[in-house]
Amino acid sequence: MITAIVMIQAENAVIPETAQAVADTKGVTEVYSCAGDVDLIAIVRVRDHEEIAEVVTGRIDKTPGVARTTTHIAFKSYSRADIEAGFSLGE
Repeated sequence: MITAIVMIQAENAVIPETAQAVADTKGVTEVYSCAGDVDLIAIVRVRDHEEIAEVVTGRIDKTPGVARTTTHIAFKSYSRADIEAGFSLGE
């Protein structure tokens, strides 16, 4: 499974509607409304890189209200349990 984090700049007047439309997109597992440099952050989880292109450029970028996206591909996931386990080795 490949995870992509998509930063979305949306048109201010339609952020809630845009967020819901992105959340309803196949391949998108979560959408967060946030403060800062971007308006929305979408988490995309798909099987291969071709699907990322399909979801991001074929669907999210074409969603009404989406002005711009930046996509980051995740290489590895770290959880609190993983980090704590790594520091407790040898104890």
